[in-house]
Amino acid sequence: MSTLLEIYETMSYGPAPEAAAPAHEWLDAHSRRFGLYINGTWTEAANERLFDSINPANRSVLAQVTQASSDEVNAAVAAAKAAFPAWSQTSGHVRARYLYALARQIQKHSRRFAVLETLDNGKPIRETRDIDIPLVARHFYYHAGWAQLQESDLAGYEPLGVVGQIIPWNFPLLMLAWKIAPALAMGNTVVLKPAEWTSLTALAFAEICHEIGLPKGVVNIVTGDGKVGEQIVKHPDIAKIAFTGSTEVGKIIRSATAGTGKKLSLELGGKSPFIVYDTADLDSVVEGVVDAIWFNQGQVCCAGSRLLVQENIADKLIGKLRTRMEQLRIGDPLDKAIDIGAIVAPAQLQKIEQLVAEGEQEGSVKWQPSWACPTDGYFYPPTLFTNVAPASTLAQVEIFGPVLVTMTFRTPDEAIAIANNTRFGLAASIWSEDINVALHAAARVKAGVVWINSTNLFDAAAGFGGYRESGYGREGGKEGLYEYLKKSEVKKLKTKASPTAPAVASPVSNGLPALDRTPKIYIGGKQARPDSGYSRIVVGSNGETLGEVGDGSRKDIRNSVEVARSAANTWSAATAYNRAQVLYFLAENLGARASEFAQRIRQQTGRTDAELEVETSIERLFTYAAWADKYDGAVHATPVRNATLAMVEPIGVLGLVCPNEYPLLGLISLLAPAIALGNSAILIPSAEHPLSATDLYQVLDTSDVPAGVVNIITGDRDSLAKVLAEHNDVDGLWYWGSAEGSALVERSSIGNLKQTWVNYGESRDWLDRRVGEGEEFLRHASQIKNIWVPYGA
Repeated sequence: MSTLLEIYETMSYGPAPEAAAPAHEWLDAHSRRFGLYINGTWTEAANERLFDSINPANRSVLAQVTQASSDEVNAAVAAAKAAFPAWSQTSGHVRARYLYALARQIQKHSRRFAVLETLDNGKPIRETRDIDIPLVARHFYYHAGWAQLQESDLAGYEPLGVVGQIIPWNFPLLMLAWKIAPALAMGNTVVLKPAEWTSLTALAFAEICHEIGLPKGVVNIVTGDGKVGEQIVKHPDIAKIAFTGSTEVGKIIRSATAGTGKKLSLELGGKSPFIVYDTADLDSVVEGVVDAIWFNQGQVCCAGSRLLVQENIADKLIGKLRTRMEQLRIGDPLDKAIDIGAIVAPAQLQKIEQLVAEGEQEGSVKWQPSWACPTDGYFYPPTLFTNVAPASTLAQVEIFGPVLVTMTFRTPDEAIAIANNTRFGLAASIWSEDINVALHAAARVKAGVVWINSTNLFDAAAGFGGYRESGYGREGGKEGLYEYLKKSEVKKLKTKASPTAPAVASPVSNGLPALDRTPKIYIGGKQARPDSGYSRIVVGSNGETLGEVGDGSRKDIRNSVEVARSAANTWSAATAYNRAQVLYFLAENLGARASEFAQRIRQQTGRTDAELEVETSIERLFTYAAWADKYDGAVHATPVRNATLAMVEPIGVLGLVCPNEYPLLGLISLLAPAIALGNSAILIPSAEHPLSATDLYQVLDTSDVPAGVVNIITGDRDSLAKVLAEHNDVDGLWYWGSAEGSALVERSSIGNLKQTWVNYGESRDWLDRRVGEGEEFLRHASQIKNIWVPYGA
């Protein structure tokens, strides 16, 4: 036994165990056997389909959970589908009351939820008690507010229907809240599958749904392995899939949902940079690193697993970090004095050990504290690697464990280059006492969330989500609501069909054929002959040949992407005011040639409303010129001493595959919002009527549009769309064509998980402002980066 004086000298911590009895009593009350929660009732736990839920800290069996059958998944979807009409028509106030009731129940049973989460997952009780469960309640409170405001603030949108949600094991109840709260608030019904290893708190949540009297079928919880998730993904009656998990599984889901019309949001892996400049407070940095990589044993998709340190302070910081690592405490997660808990399962522990061994084989240097880990559970010590190359396995692969890799940089530009040298783009943490340095880096790093002099901050009011192969879509904030909404159908006005114009004769001169003016493709501000060496005949409404256009090829797409990428960097950096002026100038120059463009439209389509199409195109350019400096971000009201800046950023390089109808207006309706927000574009014009696009070259040339911002490749629409979808340096793709082409684009986009927006073969009346323009287009042309900036002395 240590004396009081010895304890005072060493400041060693004694055990401070959290009482687990209430959680065990709850498990005992259910006989430690759980069925599924479907249509407001519990199914029987079938003996032959039960599997164990294990406490990773001591390998004991906590309970047995049911592997859902295909019939039970079907029953859950059927229950949600039957509940949807009534729930979606329930007033926002009533839905708010239910969400509020869920928040209150979570708070009333918060300690039981926290202990149950720690037992099932292995994370320290301090994290579940002080971070996870309060945030769960916060999400339900926050979204209760949006349910109340939906009718006024989200007019023109309606719920999707039945939503399938698949959540991971690292934040079992918090991920449930992130998904169920907005879905219910917006009037959807839910079928949720928790992770196989950590299902218990989701089942406890199902119980409080029952206790508050949530209508039957609104929330359904089905447990099991990946096969259950696969059935949910492929179910024809599910309107949306929301998935959080690995990038590899996210790509499989993208492939499975391609062409189905299902809405999809993916929150996937990460390899987040933790950038430390020589102006940083190093003692604060050390504590930030502890929170960034050893929080939840490093089993966090946004963990700051890559420590990038300015070279002149690297040795000093590494020394401080090793000293701090020696003081970290690892052990029983229910001990309130513990810093690091248990790894969730043997398979995850083996993956960590394998990647660490691979890093050593590649020449990286491993350092671990001198103390040993407990042996009665799945534990792994905090680990620090130095001498890590930016292209090495440790620097590129998500380890999902308590392993930190360090690299150095000399200049700010080099720091950003290393930070962005990854296929991921989920989060970043930037440390500097110079706010100019920090904000400059925050704007340049490719990540959906950036923390300045802080890390791992979350709140329901601030959207969370990534770029690149970290997925797309946002959870939290107003931006997260749109993941569970669709535009309300606009009732079409009764209008007379546009009569066909008289056939226009082909131009001749003195009985001789007209001089050939075969339009070329347009790349980097210059006209160029297609690499294929082929042309395509364009036939007018009278059946006669109007001319020919170049038949674009894979190499033409490659060349256009190259110049568009270069142009995107400078165009996105241009002021919104400057971009607006270019759009106004485009409208001005198009107006000067309105009669010429109208004549061309009549030649191609035979319609008599050609003048209206041109005039609407000019008006649309004005609309997005107006939006260019007005579609901006916000400062989220997160409940900490912090300004959370929601910044609107362009997607990057966008492929725009234009509709056949309205050859000019359809093109302008896609191009204008894209370039208004700073994207560069590669246009595939109407395959049937491409001459309006090729006529646009001269307007672009005389309107101060920088070279490479707009590139036009004529040819076979779906062949070119497939090449764009497969190109890993294209960031997003809009496709307006056939249902088959839509499926092709979604399926082909998996390589870099680019954002896609397709029409599944449905046409729009582009003359109708209600569906042909507006914020829907601007949202698809942008993504939100949330930058957390703490303040105060």
